[in-house]
Amino acid sequence: MARNRTNAISPARGEDFAEWYQQAIKMAGMAEQSAVRGCMVIKPWGYAFWENIQRSLDAMLKASGHSNAYFPLFIPKSFLEKEAKHVEGFAKECAVVTHHRLEPGPDGGLVPAGELEEPLIVRPTSETIIGDTYAKWVQSYRDLPILLNQWGNVVRWELRTRLFLRTSEFLWQEGHTVHETSGEAWEETRKILGIYARLAEEYLAVPIIAGVKTSGQRFPGAVETMCIEAMMQDRKALQAGTSHYMGQNFARASGIVYQSREGKEEYAWTTSWGVSTRLVGAAVMTHGDDDGVVMPPRLAPAHAAILPIFRDAAERETVLAYANALAESIRRLGSPWNEGKLLAVVDSRDMNAGEKGWEWVRKGVPIRIEIGPRDIAKDAVFAARRDRPPREKYSQAREEFLASLPATLKEMQDGLFARAKAFLDAHCREIDDYGDFRRFFTPANPEKPEIHGGFALGHWCGNQACEDRAAEELSVTIRCIPLDREEAGRGKCVVCGGDSKGRVPFAKAY
Repeated sequence: MARNRTNAISPARGEDFAEWYQQAIKMAGMAEQSAVRGCMVIKPWGYAFWENIQRSLDAMLKASGHSNAYFPLFIPKSFLEKEAKHVEGFAKECAVVTHHRLEPGPDGGLVPAGELEEPLIVRPTSETIIGDTYAKWVQSYRDLPILLNQWGNVVRWELRTRLFLRTSEFLWQEGHTVHETSGEAWEETRKILGIYARLAEEYLAVPIIAGVKTSGQRFPGAVETMCIEAMMQDRKALQAGTSHYMGQNFARASGIVYQSREGKEEYAWTTSWGVSTRLVGAAVMTHGDDDGVVMPPRLAPAHAAILPIFRDAAERETVLAYANALAESIRRLGSPWNEGKLLAVVDSRDMNAGEKGWEWVRKGVPIRIEIGPRDIAKDAVFAARRDRPPREKYSQAREEFLASLPATLKEMQDGLFARAKAFLDAHCREIDDYGDFRRFFTPANPEKPEIHGGFALGHWCGNQACEDRAAEELSVTIRCIPLDREEAGRGKCVVCGGDSKGRVPFAKAY
């Protein structure tokens, strides 16, 4: 016998987290599958959230001296072949264009024609095409540094896709910089990691662990990869952003050479870094509940949804006038976020008030406001916060509500981060015995695994074989080598018992 459900999303997170996520995205109207296998349609509510992420990061990058540019979507195959490790890392994911037109076929359909002299790769990442351009721009140390960012899309064929987390086409930004010295390139790599950490924690309210990837997890062709790692509510890790120190590898492959201050020809030092629409999925899986998405107020597409309630045409006119005036008052409040504005929408659609309210619950709008004739008579609002149970509502005088709204939204933003940080801390566990390690990552029900595991903070000797064993036996990887790893002291590797400089987080991951 099925239990009576009281939540807006089915199944609940604890029943089937993967399906809960898909349903939460769908019911919030954020995205849906497209007619193209592995690709998604990002709907207005989801795209507005991405735009706010994009706008916030763009401002931080520009404030740190970066400019935006745009480079070709198509990359000659020979460009990828210049850097052996790079092409090896992406070869199986590449979409390849071999013809430049279509012609009528014998059966009435269309057939490719006009074979290209050289196949073109649909951009999986842009190091090679941008490197070729930089080689033309850079002649002297006076031309450095180059600090550019590109907003665009990339294509990497995926067999198993999931909305926002892993799709064949996705949106992102990729930064590519060129420097005179190794030290400057390293400083850039670390600076960007700090910007990404700030975006995740202060804007998305997603706590992270920052560190360096192991050699086995490093970006193809990079000397070092730095990253931020987050824990989702199913206790799996999600890589939320990466910043790569390329050394001189790509400069050598692309011929980025400059005349030094001493008059010598030197290869430049480069970096690349990026975050993507995966951050949308990170926010949903960090903050969402069994009623749907919970938007962090700082990046929410709207801060308040006003729901007029009326019985007839006469009441409709009065209530809508009050609702629109309230929305305008909210917009005039000002905010330290979103370019100094609070965003309010009036939902005047002719539909059942209860259905309309639950729709905004599922969308995760921070504040819902119901306005009816009785509220108008009292010059009050009937409101609900998305960080509290949907049926928990309160009445408040209009002016008092307006005066407290900015502080309420900040309290919600801070509360979401605190709750997520508490969850992360609660599911990080120091483990020193491999038997305990295996049990930590082994579900009680292998056929339908329950939520289990988390971040196992175990010592690691630095040996690739130990990392490989954890991956092969338990589908667990070292998420990063934390920047503060050695502060906790030395120990013995959880896998082999060898000497270790400090602990690292092992986890199952997306």
